[in-house]
Amino acid sequence: MDADVLTHAKINSLEDIDWDNWQAKDPATLVFVVKDGQILLIRKKRGLGAGKINGPGGKLEPGETPEQCATREVQEELHITPHNLTYHGENLFQFVNGYSIHVHVYTTGSFEGTPTETEEAIPVWFPVDAIPYSEMWADDEIWLPLVLEGKKIHGRYIFDDDTMLDYSLTEK
Repeated sequence: MDADVLTHAKINSLEDIDWDNWQAKDPATLVFVVKDGQILLIRKKRGLGAGKINGPGGKLEPGETPEQCATREVQEELHITPHNLTYHGENLFQFVNGYSIHVHVYTTGSFEGTPTETEEAIPVWFPVDAIPYSEMWADDEIWLPLVLEGKKIHGRYIFDDDTMLDYSLTEK
């Protein structure tokens, strides 16, 4: 079901969507750098989630694999190059306004360079046991702990702007 059809439908729960035929408007990635008990997050300066804390990431460009996108986005947002990305699964987000995004999630423990503020993001390190979930998207607190334990996930989420209306999460 494409975004145009969903724009005219009332969406409140996961059951309101035909997930077998659902396609996101934007495929995207998120990367979480975890090193020495710390996690490198960003404070987004613009775009979807501006002002929130999240992992670096963004939309795939035509012809790009999710892993290529993950590397490029981290380079663009933080001026570092991640190495040895580990794939942890995907999160499917449907917004009631019709927007949708399919996010591939990665972690890494190694990178080259020094995290640097850019026009898009401010890098911030946090202890893994003190992640500021209250400043993040509501879904992060549900699935990110599993990813940080090395698990693979598949999530589906319904959002009305910043408010999560419904979700399902399975471990793979």
